[in-house]
Amino acid sequence: MEYIISFLLSMVPLVELRGALPYALTQGIPTFWAYVICIIGNMLPVPVIFFFARKVLEWGKDKRFIGKFFTFCIEKGHRGGEKLKAKAGRGLFVALLLFVGIPIPGTGAWTGTLAASFLDMDFKSSVTAVMLGVVLAGVIMGTGTYVIMFFASLF
Repeated sequence: MEYIISFLLSMVPLVELRGALPYALTQGIPTFWAYVICIIGNMLPVPVIFFFARKVLEWGKDKRFIGKFFTFCIEKGHRGGEKLKAKAGRGLFVALLLFVGIPIPGTGAWTGTLAASFLDMDFKSSVTAVMLGVVLAGVIMGTGTYVIMFFASLF
């Protein structure tokens, strides 16, 4: 059951691998399988986000009940994309990888993919950068989780 919960958690925006991996590791899922499950779960929505999220958001931005939220998402995608472009210049691939890979709130695979779609990056480069960023975030979160678990076991 923990495997399924970890997989589903890693697909949820804002939680993603950054929340699912610590959950999986603290539930006793072997490290290798925790990484595999959480990376696949985090990457599964990426193609859908890349190809359809921008179109759906543009469609819904002027709708009565969902318009404000969709406008917020569009603005967040534009801001993320512009920040990446301003900082990266021609190194957009590395900037996207680091944007997704450094685990701070609002910079995961969902936002990174949306920003890449707003920047009109090609699909292959976007997915590769996001995937490497997810792996980097996994290494950081896994290491942090094990350090915390180690110190917690001392008390």
